[in-house]
Amino acid sequence: MMKIAVPVADGRLTQHFGHCAGFDAFDVADDGKSVTKKEYIAAPPHEPGLLPRFLGEKGVTHIVAGGMGSRARDLFSERGIHVCVGAPPLESSEIVAQFLAGTLVTGANGCDH
Repeated sequence: MMKIAVPVADGRLTQHFGHCAGFDAFDVADDGKSVTKKEYIAAPPHEPGLLPRFLGEKGVTHIVAGGMGSRARDLFSERGIHVCVGAPPLESSEIVAQFLAGTLVTGANGCDH
């Protein structure tokens, strides 16, 4: 099953992944085209390297973010979690809808570390 997490503040994607308050997580139907469930996951206190394990234990398979440092991307990759960076600060539901439709337009990674 696909589960997509988007770092959010007030329901919109927040650009700094590692310091977000939480994540909107979306369970995706087996057809890969629609959302079956949305939930909010509060982020644990910031600790380098913690989020890949934490989100992996929550069943997350994909991350859509504005920006993420290279070390975090590597740690997610080691856990088999796919990362998409450069997403715009839209509502999380809109980001996931575009991602699933293959129409999400991404820009530069919003993080430089």
